[in-house]
Amino acid sequence: MLAACSAAVEDGAAWAETPPEGAFVTLPEGRIHAIVRGEGPDLVMIHGANGNARDFSFDLMDRMAGEFRVIAFDRPGFGFSDDFGGPDGPVEQADILRAAAAEMGLSDPILLGHSYGGAVALAWALRAENELAGLTLLAPASHPWPGELGLWYRLSASAMGQTLVLPVVARLAPRGSVERTLGRVFAPDPVPEGYLDHLGFDLTMRASQLTLNARQVDSLKGHLDAMYPGYPALSLPIEVLHGREDVTVGLQFHAERLEVEVESANLTRVDDMGHMPHHADPALVAETIRQTARRAGLLR
Repeated sequence: MLAACSAAVEDGAAWAETPPEGAFVTLPEGRIHAIVRGEGPDLVMIHGANGNARDFSFDLMDRMAGEFRVIAFDRPGFGFSDDFGGPDGPVEQADILRAAAAEMGLSDPILLGHSYGGAVALAWALRAENELAGLTLLAPASHPWPGELGLWYRLSASAMGQTLVLPVVARLAPRGSVERTLGRVFAPDPVPEGYLDHLGFDLTMRASQLTLNARQVDSLKGHLDAMYPGYPALSLPIEVLHGREDVTVGLQFHAERLEVEVESANLTRVDDMGHMPHHADPALVAETIRQTARRAGLLR
């Protein structure tokens, strides 16, 4: 009861500081928050680890809204979406977002997935390829990787990390440390001015989101190990964009394996780019989405 009250207070404070930009889709198990802009073929955007849909409303959604109806979802438990019991894996999350898309009447969308969102997009395709026009994947987490995650990830997913460490981090982490972490994720590209304020500092630093994110990242390798044998059967258009300087999701362990294993996957490697292609070169990402749409017969 106390934990639920604390989470409600935390959510209320975060929402007051960074209010929802979109509307809510009500499903039997909870609500999914979706930002919707533009008209045209449906383009669904799925954010990465410990993010939210505002990652896309910072720039990319408006850039594409003249050509597509763009829908950016908050994954379950992130941003303004309910946690749906805290699904640990990409397949569970894909099923929830598929249900939200069906409730909204989306038709044969292109899915854009960034990082962890790339795994969710691939899970969606494995579950229901016939419902999709194509995939655009940005620095996607697609395959199990060698070795283990670093000490921080192992600690934050442990019982002690979940119950003691992350709640303290959520309350006391200085803004400067979050900015430095963002800088490492974006590097060698700069963090755009105003990005953290737009994403929502309090929104992303809630204990509920940090603990869910830690569990998901810690368990991702096992989920990808179960998913990747199904990739070669995929035949829908897949465009992949991955920076050569990405140290968060290694190009050689993920996108390059996808390129080899999936005949319909086309990989673009970008020199001097880190983990955030849609901020480092949004024009290139926009053209990559258009290329997916052309291959799917949605654009000429």
